[in-house]
Amino acid sequence: MTAATVKTIPLLSDRAYERIKHDIICCLIAPGTEVSEAQLCAQYKLGKAPVRMALSRLAHDGLVRAIPRRGYMVTPVTLQDIHDVFELRLMLEPVAARMAAGRVDAQRLRMLDDICREGYQTGNTKSTARFLDANKAFHVTIAQAAGNARLAGAIEQLLDEMTRLLHLGLGSRNRSQEMQHEHRTLVKALSRGDGDTAANICREQIEAARSMVLGAILASKSVMNLPITADYK
Repeated sequence: MTAATVKTIPLLSDRAYERIKHDIICCLIAPGTEVSEAQLCAQYKLGKAPVRMALSRLAHDGLVRAIPRRGYMVTPVTLQDIHDVFELRLMLEPVAARMAAGRVDAQRLRMLDDICREGYQTGNTKSTARFLDANKAFHVTIAQAAGNARLAGAIEQLLDEMTRLLHLGLGSRNRSQEMQHEHRTLVKALSRGDGDTAANICREQIEAARSMVLGAILASKSVMNLPITADYK
């Protein structure tokens, strides 16, 4: 293996990781789907080494799990997962919003909110992905403004899991206008340094998102056909 090849593999691995991760989070590769290295190499036109490294990282992220002698499975979504993700968000994000009050980059938040205001088209994966990327960046920006890097990192990883759930939930109805209003009121509270109000708005947003996701799972035939299981304790 040449020195140039050694340098190229990590770059290709990053590309494989980002592309496969994007497709898992967007549910283009549905929860519970079994995949193999050979299949992913052919699909993404990448070599075995980058795909193998990408799968290792995705397994560490909890997005795939290894199946001995068969390949990998995209981690299914369970009712327990939904409960755990929203419970953690309620623990972490209102605290981060309170800490970020008066310290946020309001201009960046408004820019991200402008993207969210464009909304998305129900059933259009690309527009939904763009909307949810901006929504995630909006909340990560607030977390970063709190000034605690570990807290911001935990929230960012949690929001990756959240985005996959929202892809399931947003497919049932267009909730972009409601989310835009929530963003605007939150930006105002953060800009004036009102930590208590910011924390309360953040909590209400998370509760509304939980209701939307659970409602979508109960109401949508397409979502119910996905392997979402009742592993709930």
